[in-house]
Amino acid sequence: MTIPTMSDFTVTREFQRFLTVSAEKLAIQTALHTGLWQLDQAEWLLSQDEGTITFIAPNGMTATCSAQIIGTYDTQDQTWLWAWDHPSVAEPLRQAAHTVRAYGVAHACNQLTTRKLICTEQHAWEFTALAAHLCNAQGGYRGVAGTTLVFVVYDHVRLGQTPMRQEVSQWQGTLPIAGING
Repeated sequence: MTIPTMSDFTVTREFQRFLTVSAEKLAIQTALHTGLWQLDQAEWLLSQDEGTITFIAPNGMTATCSAQIIGTYDTQDQTWLWAWDHPSVAEPLRQAAHTVRAYGVAHACNQLTTRKLICTEQHAWEFTALAAHLCNAQGGYRGVAGTTLVFVVYDHVRLGQTPMRQEVSQWQGTLPIAGING
């Protein structure tokens, strides 16, 4: 079976404009989160059991969010696999991808209703931006897992501090530390 490529699909001007608006919105959200909690430097932990993604910034700040997986991008064969039919994605984390698929059905955008396709990483970002826009998510993220890129949208951001960093900041300045305070 031949895997379709993006050139096999028609993209209307209306759909392209919607993708552009979605990508611009996601870029603004990403810049905001980068400024607030260092999204661009954070480590990430995705829990399918809990339906969350946690970002841990170098300064110890954490951002724990509800998560939806949109799909995965295989960097070796340059294929995108939608989460709505992904065997490794838990059903509760597929809902945003199902929303994108429903949009694809309603607007005859077959690249959104084709389970697996050959594309670029940029297309994967566009799919993620579209999902974030359609689902009113607070952001999107691409996590690296070996040669696979996992594309996620997130919402309900809860900021905190890692316990170890919290302890250090609670005690710093109140205890004499040789060479610093003493």
